[in-house]
Amino acid sequence: MGCGRVGSALAQILDTDGYSVAIIDQDPKAWKRLARGFSGLTVNGVGFDRERLLDAGIDRADAFVAVSNGDNSNIIAARVAREVFNVPNVVARIYDPRRAEVYERLGIQTVATVAWTVDQIVHRVRADLSHSEWRDPAGSVTLSQVPVAASWLGKTVGTIEQGLPGRLAFIVRFGSGLVPHSSTVLQEGDVVHIAVAVKDAEAAAAHLQGGPEGNR
Repeated sequence: MGCGRVGSALAQILDTDGYSVAIIDQDPKAWKRLARGFSGLTVNGVGFDRERLLDAGIDRADAFVAVSNGDNSNIIAARVAREVFNVPNVVARIYDPRRAEVYERLGIQTVATVAWTVDQIVHRVRADLSHSEWRDPAGSVTLSQVPVAASWLGKTVGTIEQGLPGRLAFIVRFGSGLVPHSSTVLQEGDVVHIAVAVKDAEAAAAHLQGGPEGNR
């Protein structure tokens, strides 16, 4: 639901990948955003109207995505898809992160664009060395790339995590990601990504950037 910049791009990608795609929008001019070769179905109307959803094939859908410009419309449509038509995979874009937390508890996956965008801009303005790549809808947990002091090289993940208020979620080594074990030894060139509560992010970065000598 929603043939704006996000919806049209998403529909195009899924269509190109061979999925059967239907897209709903109130504005018939929105179809101009779709590429000429788009083979999916376009349905003009309100995205949470049951008849329009049926026109789009909601009763056969494996997934439903609500990416219109309104939180209320997205949530209503997402709830109809999940609770009326029992679509197994429902995702809604939510601008208000407080609402996102509520709807996550109802079983609707949400993408809180405001919280993520603000976080990205703040890090770029501050020129932070640590880089937050993902936050949960409530903004309480972050997955961040953090530079690690050279003195940690040769140490095991288990040793590094001692005193770290978080976990080493994964390491990118020679361009490939790996999920480390406590016995994994950090090597030169490794890019470290940690999962940590936002309130502990600064302390975690200090731990990794301070090295063993800074955490005695």
